[in-house]
Amino acid sequence: MNAIYDRIGIDYSQLRKPDPRIASRILEALGPAQTVLNVGAGTGSYEPRDRRVTAIEPSLEMIRQRPASAAPAMQGKAEALPFADQSFDACMAVLTVHHWGDKKQGMAEMRRVTRGPIVVVTFDPAHRGAWLNDYFPELVTLDETQMPRMSDYEQWLGPVRIEPLPIPRDCTDGFLYAYWARPAAYLDEAVRSGISSFWKIGGLQAGLLRLRRDLESGEWERRYGELRAQEECDLGYRLVTAI
Repeated sequence: MNAIYDRIGIDYSQLRKPDPRIASRILEALGPAQTVLNVGAGTGSYEPRDRRVTAIEPSLEMIRQRPASAAPAMQGKAEALPFADQSFDACMAVLTVHHWGDKKQGMAEMRRVTRGPIVVVTFDPAHRGAWLNDYFPELVTLDETQMPRMSDYEQWLGPVRIEPLPIPRDCTDGFLYAYWARPAAYLDEAVRSGISSFWKIGGLQAGLLRLRRDLESGEWERRYGELRAQEECDLGYRLVTAI
């Protein structure tokens, strides 16, 4: 993971600004926890400002971009958390689990160091329906390869609550499917540079050319334009909470 994010993380803090509506859902799931560990913390997105947060992140480039107001961060991996058992009231991991080398071990470590809820934002690889996959079908294969199945979380963490996390049409966080109502954004190389999936699949030119042509001809609008009437859309993102 750190090799990828040491490259794509150059402007990451500008491209991946936390969306307040998603942040509200995460905060609610954390409950009354006062001490929170953020695993795969990146630049500090979604860390609650009213709690005592400790952050751990493998990429030095990401750590360097954390604002001065963010929680203290150390370099490290989910699979080997340098904390004693039950050190934290809660633990969070936002759009990071798919990057871990040993997901089962990482989950076991989060369970070990946490005495309360574990909150994970992830993607359901069984979900279908994102129009972006029509232009880049390799994304489906990538998600099936790197994303844990929803059933894995209960095996790793015990009983879990899994809830849809709809994405607002004007989402401020530029993750993969965030621009579902703003298709032209995917033609912007700067936007794509903050999305790890595009770095992983490569060979984007054919899909980008099709998307550009469909936007210019009105074909995209004909096929998907009704989406623009929606305020939010279920694109497969899930909020997983283990108590």
